[in-house]
Amino acid sequence: MSTVTKVRLTTSFALLKKAHACADQYRHLAEALGGIDAYGKDTPIPLARIIDTNGITDAIWALCACAEESAVVERIARLFAADCAESVLHLYEKEYPKDKRPHNAIQAARDFVNGEITVEEFTAAGDAARAAASAAWDAAWAAWAARAARAAGDAARAAAGDAARAAGAAASAAWDAAWAAAWAAEKEKQKEFLLRYIK
Repeated sequence: MSTVTKVRLTTSFALLKKAHACADQYRHLAEALGGIDAYGKDTPIPLARIIDTNGITDAIWALCACAEESAVVERIARLFAADCAESVLHLYEKEYPKDKRPHNAIQAARDFVNGEITVEEFTAAGDAARAAASAAWDAAWAAWAARAARAAGDAARAAAGDAARAAGAAASAAWDAAWAAAWAAEKEKQKEFLLRYIK
């Protein structure tokens, strides 16, 4: 798993609205924080607080509406996506113990974040993991293993770009990981993974 100095990631009601947050979840957050007027539409809302009030799924989504510098958000989103993918990697490796493409893609995602490989190497690893997922689907084996490979590919393909793209890859990897294992247990793991990186 990845380690990084914890960062305080925040959003605000104004940023959430601009990003078209789900009305029901937006309203739930507003109620939990005492109302938008009382809290302040531009007052920072820590993502850790969103985990407490709305749950991990909303906190993952809120990565696309953070106030912090996009490079910081992208780094955290990529590391989080790699952690989610790695948590279900064993499902793929159980079926294909000799196929290291998904494992390599997860490592490449971390190496790219740490500046240890190039964009081209990073993209190649992601492409290989996606090819592994496609081969698995073509072979018609259990959907769980294909989801694990896809999660690894999504983590590795969160290449250079804006925070929304990285957050989207993180969300995709998180959702795939959650479906690939027991729902409640996986969501708890995802919560631990994200809290590893944020204050």
